[in-house]
Amino acid sequence: MHDLLIRGATLHDGTGRPGARADVAVADGRIAAVGPEAGADGARRTIDAGGLVIAPGFIDLHSHADFTLPSYPDALSSLTQGVTSEVVGNCGYSPAPLSPDPAKAAAHRAVCHGLGPDLDWGWRTWGEYLDRLDAARPAVNALPLVGFGAVRNAVVGGDDRPATPLERAAMAHEVEVALQGGAWGFSTGLVYPPGSFASTDEVIAVAAPLAGHDALYASHIRSEAGGLLDAIDEAIAVGRAHGVRVQVSHLKALGRANHGRAADAVARIAAARAAGLRVTADAYPYAAGSTFLSQVLPPWVHAGGNEELLARIARPEVRDRIRAEIASGLPGWSNYVDGSGGWGGIRIAAGVDPRNRPLEGGLVDALARRDGKDPLDLVLDALLIDRGATMMIAHFMADADVDTVYRAPFVAVGSDQLGVLARDTRVHPRAYGTFARLMGPWVRERGLLDMASAIHRATGLAASILGLTDRGVVAPGMVADLVLLDPHRLTDRATYEEPTLLATGVEAVWLAGRTAIEGGIVRDARLGRVVRRPARA
Repeated sequence: MHDLLIRGATLHDGTGRPGARADVAVADGRIAAVGPEAGADGARRTIDAGGLVIAPGFIDLHSHADFTLPSYPDALSSLTQGVTSEVVGNCGYSPAPLSPDPAKAAAHRAVCHGLGPDLDWGWRTWGEYLDRLDAARPAVNALPLVGFGAVRNAVVGGDDRPATPLERAAMAHEVEVALQGGAWGFSTGLVYPPGSFASTDEVIAVAAPLAGHDALYASHIRSEAGGLLDAIDEAIAVGRAHGVRVQVSHLKALGRANHGRAADAVARIAAARAAGLRVTADAYPYAAGSTFLSQVLPPWVHAGGNEELLARIARPEVRDRIRAEIASGLPGWSNYVDGSGGWGGIRIAAGVDPRNRPLEGGLVDALARRDGKDPLDLVLDALLIDRGATMMIAHFMADADVDTVYRAPFVAVGSDQLGVLARDTRVHPRAYGTFARLMGPWVRERGLLDMASAIHRATGLAASILGLTDRGVVAPGMVADLVLLDPHRLTDRATYEEPTLLATGVEAVWLAGRTAIEGGIVRDARLGRVVRRPARA
């Protein structure tokens, strides 16, 4: 006898095939049968799901929840959208490894402070961190990547210099240890220090262990603005060097001067795929991004790490230089202020210090007028108060480019969620709305994708990109991570003004056959676990 029988729903199995009515039976945490035979052996419990859609649980390919789930494990932002697994450790940021050198460990904690200020950092090694995350019993499964920023900081520190041959070897060893310990791949954030201080050759050297594990290389590429195509080529070069899969994170064309260039980016990846390379991308369905507020500053301000940045921006002459360079630009620099159309396109998101609370949710130019301050001074003062941890939302993309990216069949779904620390935290609405927005209004009202394609992007495609073989498709033997949704009601409610409103229309969610949501109500938000990559034979 099966544990659960879901009857009468339209099955979208994650492969991209059109939906069709099919019963699904679950036993011992896995899918036991699909189709007419599902009810043959009976079930302890039967759910009548007529009029609803049954699908694999959604896989968020790009999340930063590894910095929040240890302290806020029952975060509902993902679960209430039907997400059952999140790939964490993106953009070169991961909580481990930490350097045994106290100064370097402190520098890494400082760099990551805005991503997870409530972490206790009671670990050093990769395995110790994964054990801590697993013990937290998070709301969703976590599939970890090891971050280049963490590895480089642990070995080299925050200096803006090339790594020595011995340091490259030491970093590659840390990547190997993480891969042996269950990491699904290696991520870089080549616009963020200290990863931004590394050359392509250095990245290739440190990524070498990926080849022996056929693991994923995921990159927040070096430029999403004027150097977009060269940056995509760099990511592809890393994958080509080791014969591994490449994932371009949150693919976009950043800045008003680059609106319309998403088609070129998609074409560049398509050409690489046509040449036999395994290159894919992910995206979120919004025209604004979110990152550290300090990213509005020119690259030289970041050299030496967080403490040196803070010391610089306190000096009037440095502020004058920054102000001039934001106005004029620098060669090769992605100027977020100019790209967002000025300070009116930059919104303060979450701060850490309560003194910055009055800024949260406001656009910088309006806040500056309200407070009678120069916009740059307001931003730099906020960064000093938060010791660099303030986050921002930047309105720097074109809606048409977002559509272009999502029409590409090799683009999966990644929310890029970060900073979900409490129900009242000011975050980008993508944390609460990405999957509901894409599967709901963007399918139902906009017709950008059909339901089968949209679900495939968030399930079967995502699993294949990661190399995850037991999730992402509804088929006998697969882990019973499932979502039951109402296609007529599925809707994102989060906005930039009210970013933590929960999505509606998800009727039920199961993780390994256990009930997390039923009747649209959260029943158990602590069913997730760390899913380690199996060791390669």
